[in-house]
Amino acid sequence: MTIAQTQAQEQTEPKLYTFDEFIEWYPENSEFRYELHDGVIIEMPKPRGKHSKLTGSLVERLLIAIREMGKGDIWTIPRESIVKPHRDKSGYEPDIIVLDEETIGTETRWEVESIIQNALTVKLIVEVVSTNWQDDYYDKLRDYEGMGILEYWIVDYAALGGRDFIGYPKQPTIFVCELIDGEYVKSTFRGNDVVVSPTLPGFNLTAQQIFDLALKPGTASA
Repeated sequence: MTIAQTQAQEQTEPKLYTFDEFIEWYPENSEFRYELHDGVIIEMPKPRGKHSKLTGSLVERLLIAIREMGKGDIWTIPRESIVKPHRDKSGYEPDIIVLDEETIGTETRWEVESIIQNALTVKLIVEVVSTNWQDDYYDKLRDYEGMGILEYWIVDYAALGGRDFIGYPKQPTIFVCELIDGEYVKSTFRGNDVVVSPTLPGFNLTAQQIFDLALKPGTASA
């Protein structure tokens, strides 16, 4: 390879970061969110429009279910956090994450950096699918499963996922992934199916009621 070819390759190939390098790089007070995917920093626009309305309203519904379980004092939903999988070159900022205050003391990087590394701290993660749907269906599912996150929801309200997942013609779908014997078992919910959550048995919205949250007026973003 010539010097010119080497220089051209260096210009086209993105710099690869470790998780700690990513955290050090992360700009404060940015209007964008960022995630680390296999060493590459990905710009994630903050949720807006229907995505923002659904996320914010779903947070409200989850908090109600948490309070009804009597867990309101110990389970919380922070506005921002970064989840560090076991692999050192990835880091994700979930749309919604439910944390257990009783075990968050084991998170040595939480107070200063809002970083979650211990699956025992996490009761539930929810990802609301955007145009980069492959991240939620493949990468995050793999890494949350590898961490041992007990429950993971994929909320595909706009039917953006692949046909293998949401059928043809494509249908808005919610997947609840429950960790059983170290692997996720997916349950599928559409239309008038009541979404069943192992973590929140009192949660009683149908899939369609959740999708309709995207149309709710006046909802603040999560």
